[in-house]
Amino acid sequence: MIAIIDYDAGNLKSVEKALLFLGQECRITRDPKEILAADKVILPGVGAFGEAMARIRQYGLDRVIRAVAEEGKPFLGICLGLQLLFEGSEESGGVEGLHILDGSILRIPEEPGLKIPHIGWNSLHLENGGRLFEGVPEGSFVYFVHSYYLKARQEGIVKASAEYGVTIHASVEQGNVFACQFHPEKSSGVGLRILQNFAQQFSPGLCT
Repeated sequence: MIAIIDYDAGNLKSVEKALLFLGQECRITRDPKEILAADKVILPGVGAFGEAMARIRQYGLDRVIRAVAEEGKPFLGICLGLQLLFEGSEESGGVEGLHILDGSILRIPEEPGLKIPHIGWNSLHLENGGRLFEGVPEGSFVYFVHSYYLKARQEGIVKASAEYGVTIHASVEQGNVFACQFHPEKSSGVGLRILQNFAQQFSPGLCT
């Protein structure tokens, strides 16, 4: 079962719908016992960084998320869920993120002709052999909705990047922790392949 963490953020139902389409058992929940019992966990979300972290702490989900990451269970952050895994964001100065991964969330720079937020389809440059992108062609288009972007501290964890006035670290992977700034659940067949690749990941204790 895949647990989809509910912390009052949007976009949960579209993730659930995509997983069900793929034939995956999933459940939207904020129950720590259900999350810890799941085979895999997804942290989706749209909204403001500071408010999201306040909700996560209010529900005690910060401790649950860290426990999932530490035990080696496959974990996927999507959009705001990616950003929350890092140290902090320029959107909410002074608010600490989960800091499971090292890096900063920065505002996309203003440039003439560049619309912010970045909303729409953009191509990916694949790098460093990401497991989420097995069978996904170089240059595939995925759907973004964001005003802030990731700059990872270690570029070796970056598995896909995109260009939008700046180089966006669009997907990262470190051990059992995966994350995408874009929305795979809204990215047509490419996104479904990415979610399927995540669903096929195994915890170390479940490998055969």
